[in-house]
Amino acid sequence: MVSVDPAARAGSDRDRATLTVAVTGAAGMLGRHLTERLLRDGHRVHGLDLRAPEGSADGGRAGGSLDWTVTDVRDGRAVSAALAQARPDVVVHTAAALPSYPREQIRSTIVGGTREVFRAAAAAGVGRVVHVSSTAVYGLPSVVPTTEEYPREPTDDYSGAKADAELVAEEYRSDGRCVSILRPKTFLGPGRMGLFAMLFEWAQEGRNFPVLGQGDVRIQMLAVEDLVEGVLTVMRAPDDVANDTYNLAATRFGTIREQFQAVLDEAGHGRRVVSVPAAPAVAALGLLQRAGLSPVYGRLLHKLRGDSYVSVDKAAERLGFTPRLSTEEALLRTYRWWRAEGRGVSASGNTSQQPWRQGVLSAAKVFF
Repeated sequence: MVSVDPAARAGSDRDRATLTVAVTGAAGMLGRHLTERLLRDGHRVHGLDLRAPEGSADGGRAGGSLDWTVTDVRDGRAVSAALAQARPDVVVHTAAALPSYPREQIRSTIVGGTREVFRAAAAAGVGRVVHVSSTAVYGLPSVVPTTEEYPREPTDDYSGAKADAELVAEEYRSDGRCVSILRPKTFLGPGRMGLFAMLFEWAQEGRNFPVLGQGDVRIQMLAVEDLVEGVLTVMRAPDDVANDTYNLAATRFGTIREQFQAVLDEAGHGRRVVSVPAAPAVAALGLLQRAGLSPVYGRLLHKLRGDSYVSVDKAAERLGFTPRLSTEEALLRTYRWWRAEGRGVSASGNTSQQPWRQGVLSAAKVFF
């Protein structure tokens, strides 16, 4: 097993070693991409998720092996049994709830589930945990680019739960264990739909697409392949480097108008991004969301009205990590996947791998 001591040896040994890695949320979008990459690299993976693995994660790639426990991360007894059986070198905690879930489910999954995972990791003697958080913990920051030193200022149930889950991770770190906290921006790639499916559907149907105001705010996202590489990078890092908190996001990004227009151009219908008055649109969408008629949640509405990007200098300087894809490239790769494989998935909103129900916004398509 890879020990957290001594730090000087851990990084280089970890590069060469075959690791046993427990991945929570392994059937989710990030978990699936991470699991498949670990298997390709020859590692042993123990997945934990409410769902059984998809056929693509067969455990036979490049010498990797896959075991699986179907469980809820809130079930501490089951999670403890799984980690005791797997005896992982590293736990990567990706399991979470969506912002669209009911409040109690968000808190119990993100905060309660995180606490159970860390308790189980401690009981199993796991020396290193990678906790995947979110830049949502900053709320609606008044400073961009936002650094890791910016205070946690959550503004809704989801960002509040993510912030509190980080406190759980920091408790574990204060006990002397190596805990990497990664804060990615919204990540994109094959398998990602959620609200992005609305953009893709409207583009494919040859419709214009609305943005709030002029659409000139700068929005930064991240390719899921780059997020996976970030997880692997911090897993391989020496303990004194890994035991820290890092933003992860694309270093190349533009305005929301530019990035959405790239999708419309890719669709080939000659359609355009069109402006809608921001204040009335936000008020109307807020009312619809509270009535359960729109999936566009409040923090997203406000985030799209101002620049939203973080500093990734710390990851570059300490980890030597630079994302490969721009936000536009990640968005276009996701659209191309959706056009080839994702269009037939029914809308439910249960996961980010399914289209979210558009509600009354579907009827608004006739105006665009």
